Amino acid sequence: MPIRCFFRSAVLTPVLFFLLSANVIAEPVDISIGTAGVAGVYYPLGGGICRLVNRQRSQHGVRCTVESTGGSVYNLRALRVGELDLGVVQSDWQHHAYHGTAVFVGDGPNSGLRTVFSVHPEPFTLVARADAGIRSFNDLKGKRVDIGFPGSGPRATLEVLMAAKGWQMEDFLLVSQLKASDQVKALCDNKVDAMVYTVGHPSPIIKAATTACDSVLVSVAGEEVQQLVAEHPFYRATDIPGGMYRGNEQLTPTLGVGAAFVASARVPDEAIYQVVKSVFENIEHFRSLHPALHSLTRKQMVRNTQAVPLHSGAVRFYREAGLL
Repeated sequence: MPIRCFFRSAVLTPVLFFLLSANVIAEPVDISIGTAGVAGVYYPLGGGICRLVNRQRSQHGVRCTVESTGGSVYNLRALRVGELDLGVVQSDWQHHAYHGTAVFVGDGPNSGLRTVFSVHPEPFTLVARADAGIRSFNDLKGKRVDIGFPGSGPRATLEVLMAAKGWQMEDFLLVSQLKASDQVKALCDNKVDAMVYTVGHPSPIIKAATTACDSVLVSVAGEEVQQLVAEHPFYRATDIPGGMYRGNEQLTPTLGVGAAFVASARVPDEAIYQVVKSVFENIEHFRSLHPALHSLTRKQMVRNTQAVPLHSGAVRFYREAGLL
């Protein structure tokens, strides 16, 4: 008997040591990431994260899939009911979902929402036909406006700005609600005078809008914007640099938010740990996914996460990496 126990110990101990040191998940875990339309930043961002995670799937057992969705508000509601595990969202709607405010009043607070890391800054971008006579946000009254797809962050942010000004949808001559990929065609086909989009720059969508037809970026500034920035920590006054798009040589003042990668607290810690590890240990590849990500640093991605508590699996990696 003592001899048999000795051999069991000699054989099993190295195996157990390997399993523990390799951070292997006992059971395979499938996770889904909600993004937005395929033409924006969120979809390639989510797809890139999944590719990085799936490279090491045989070692950690996490299988990642990406889904094109309606955007931030949709993703946050889907996370709440378990239809998605993770999502890319605007930081303002992340805040509102966690606290049950703004468009989430009827849903109530989502105490199970967690931050994984922050991503790129996202200016609210108003693009108008050059011949539409729109030189400021106030000029949208009486115009044909595409307000963004239902469930999208840009749509919800526009509604916040409208509420600050006391506007209703009836103040526009015509309202359409297209996906980002269809907005440019509507603008350049003269079916709408203006479109809204919240996105990291440079953006292929905005580039298309300014090259396919004569269009301009419009300032979103004024007393109401200043008040929103003063009252809400997730908003910031920002500028879209000049010279980035054809016909737009001057910087454009606007309202800005940030993009955040979020998760449900239900997702196992080990799965989130492996997701963060896959991204942060391949940060150069991650930054190459889209021009809007080029200037990101690991410290920024951790530092700008105060709106909602961090997922404990992310905390574990950040502490090991000396980032917390």
